[in-house]
Amino acid sequence: MTPDANILIVEDDDDLSQTLQRSMQRRGFNVARVASAEALREFVKDSVPTHAVVDLKLSGDSGLVCVDLLHKQNPDMRIVVLTGFASIATAVEAIKLGACNYLTKPSNTDDILAAFERVEGDSEVKTTNRPTSIKTLEWEKIHETLVAADFNISETARRLGMHRRTLARKLAKWQVQ
Repeated sequence: MTPDANILIVEDDDDLSQTLQRSMQRRGFNVARVASAEALREFVKDSVPTHAVVDLKLSGDSGLVCVDLLHKQNPDMRIVVLTGFASIATAVEAIKLGACNYLTKPSNTDDILAAFERVEGDSEVKTTNRPTSIKTLEWEKIHETLVAADFNISETARRLGMHRRTLARKLAKWQVQ
């Protein structure tokens, strides 16, 4: 990745966003930041970056909306989704919408820059023979339904057939970010 790359950080956590920006600027990259899908829509009217780091769970919005918007603006843009809200369902959707990679928090600048460069998959990745736990299956089903309901908690609870407060307690246990 050349230092003249224009990197956009879409992150609502101001501390993380500033830290990433400073770290990437020290490496010679041009970096801009926005904190929401609305701000992103305004930003791309005047500028289209070559690379983007997008948080999956923005306050009020899904980062998947941002991935889709950025990919439609520039299909060649390298987009990395960064999240503390990792699930198989959201990883698959992010890649389908145009992300080139999906990283879980905490990830540092080196991890993100390496993710931009990674073009091909690794067929040597080891698979485990450990069966998936009921807790993990439940968590993945909740995340899959959250994505399908566009991160609306009430609608997700309805679709899962559980009380909204029960779902809220389950989500609070996992500290979704």
